[in-house]
Amino acid sequence: MLRQREGNTLANPAVFHYDPAVRSDPELLESWRGGDAQAGQELVQRHWSSIAGFFRSKVGDDGADLISQTFLACVEGRDRIDNVQAYLFAVARRRLADHFRTRLRMPAVDLSVSSLTDLRTGPATELGRREQAELLRRALSAIPLDDQIALELSYFEGLPGAAIARVLEIGENTVRSRLARAREKLRLALAELAPADEAARAEAQLEEKC
Repeated sequence: MLRQREGNTLANPAVFHYDPAVRSDPELLESWRGGDAQAGQELVQRHWSSIAGFFRSKVGDDGADLISQTFLACVEGRDRIDNVQAYLFAVARRRLADHFRTRLRMPAVDLSVSSLTDLRTGPATELGRREQAELLRRALSAIPLDDQIALELSYFEGLPGAAIARVLEIGENTVRSRLARAREKLRLALAELAPADEAARAEAQLEEKC
């Protein structure tokens, strides 16, 4: 849930008890900026159910973290907010796009053209993931073995630079540049095997395996 921050603690309203004052969003926002933590709590209380409903209708029970992320953005951006409700829903929309992008391992998701039916995981999506994994495997096998090993140790096994340096018998200070060069070779290999969008989705699986 939301972290505690000095001077402005926002918590799950389900465990926060207070007598809400009848103040407008701009009034609450101004008070919150001035150091009134309860005004911030009241804004959360006022808009929590709307944001929760926004995510619940699209991702079901997977939305708890997205709700928290949305209100955390409100904490971090309170000095930039003009309209609280519009700001929260704008953030929620971006978090929703990020959720589907990560879930589907896509470089980007365009909500102006994609429907929930398009984005929900199904047999076709699972097939696509397997195809991307196979594409990544083929591209890895096409680059020099030490580059392949470096990428696998870093992204698949999560080894730190010092451990990778020991395995490859190179200086620790060269591991980062070796990984960058290996990643570029992988990108070129993918480009020879598939169209740009498929190659990008396959490469993105490296990050998913971290």
